[in-house]
Amino acid sequence: MSDVLPFGVGAWFFVALYLCSLLLIGWIGYNARREDTLRDFYLAGRGFGFVVLFLTLYATQYSGNTVFGVAGAAYREGFGWLIAVHYMLAIVVCYLIVAPKLYALSRRSGYVTPVDFVQERFGSGALSLLASIVMIVALNNYLLAQLMTMGRVLQGFAGPYGDIAYNYGVLGLTLVMVVYGTMGGIRAVAWTDVLQGGVLMVGFAVLLALLCAEFGPLSEATSTIAASANVQRIAPPDADMQRQWLSYILIVGLGGALYPHAIQRIYASRSARVLSRSLAVMVFLPFATALIAVVGGIYALAYIPGLEGAETDQVLSRLLRVIQESSAVGYGLVVLIFSAVLAALMSTADSAMLSISSMFTKDIYAVHLRPDAPEAGLTRKRCAWFVLGGLAVLAIVLKEQTSLITLLDRKFDLLVQLVPAFMLGIHWSGLKAGPTLAGLVAGLIVALSLAFGPFDAVVAGKAWGFHPGLYGLVVNVALAVVGSLVPTRELTPAPSRAG
Repeated sequence: MSDVLPFGVGAWFFVALYLCSLLLIGWIGYNARREDTLRDFYLAGRGFGFVVLFLTLYATQYSGNTVFGVAGAAYREGFGWLIAVHYMLAIVVCYLIVAPKLYALSRRSGYVTPVDFVQERFGSGALSLLASIVMIVALNNYLLAQLMTMGRVLQGFAGPYGDIAYNYGVLGLTLVMVVYGTMGGIRAVAWTDVLQGGVLMVGFAVLLALLCAEFGPLSEATSTIAASANVQRIAPPDADMQRQWLSYILIVGLGGALYPHAIQRIYASRSARVLSRSLAVMVFLPFATALIAVVGGIYALAYIPGLEGAETDQVLSRLLRVIQESSAVGYGLVVLIFSAVLAALMSTADSAMLSISSMFTKDIYAVHLRPDAPEAGLTRKRCAWFVLGGLAVLAIVLKEQTSLITLLDRKFDLLVQLVPAFMLGIHWSGLKAGPTLAGLVAGLIVALSLAFGPFDAVVAGKAWGFHPGLYGLVVNVALAVVGSLVPTRELTPAPSRAG
């Protein structure tokens, strides 16, 4: 196998043309704006039709974690990581808990950010501020994972030049993304998602065909693993893995339905019918995306053994490199898949970037730092440049120190603590602000203490097979519900003693 990056001039010209098309879409989105308002910049005037809404939800949900993190986890865990299909389905199911009512409320009240619902529902500035901080921190974690994956895409191709390729991948693609995202707002991001979602669908289908053509049927890969030292990775799941399955279904399903950028796409839907049709189609996509990523991890386990740690997140790049060097047809198809991988990464990263910007400018900057700021000025507040610059540097520093699935775990430990405020709050009018805030604080303390504390029971970031965030959620819900059910004593004025 060659030790140099196998892409030639033609391949890089195709990739450069694809990236330039994203910048062009950003410029078109900028010129298509109808008004200089938060509603237009962050929600595109609430005018997403079925095709745009479905493809932007698809491209946003299936991210670098799906393409590389799931494949890497399947390499480490074997067939046990079929759980990825289940937890991606769970997200769609949990959408149905909040999406219909949240959409109706957003139309009535003109929500722009997810925290607008929290503020209207509870009327608590402290709860709204903490919810904003939790979402922004979780999205920064999510965005960091996408930036790291951008680097690992190139790192897996580049052989001994992997570190240099990683750095260029992070910095170059981040620059392209922040330019078109801050130029055209969510309109540009959604339009690029249409292109990226289409490329991603085709790319996954091509990937499955190439894997079978190059390495043979999946049964042969399984037999190869069975005859190796990794045979335990194709064994039936033990009790610990079964607990992890349940944990991932709960935490990813509940937390994924509260992605801030996904909630804003719910707001941006043209109608309730468009939203319901989009979610109905989303049910089938885990089988065409997450399942194929798992299959890729199994093929890599069989034919590219010996990877450890963060290297395992490069398995798809290494498989594609083998395919690319086998024939001219394979070369061309891998270029297409490479573009699909970039599509998955950038479509998620740009959405997270824009959502962070909207929550910081509207929910924190405009409320707590500069209440008199004009709305037009808020749309020009480019905190995204500072956030992405810092995260790009962090992605380079941490490139060998953590896996993508570890980042995913910590993100959901945080997001799931917002379940009472959103999922209970939207259906139960008796939920009170004070207990909900107390539950959120307690849940965060428990989750973060378990995740980062020196506890022997915590193995691979989980306590007895369950995510720390779920333990925090139990405490969170208990405080919120019990506190809301306890009657509060109304103070009555003392009788007058006049005379």
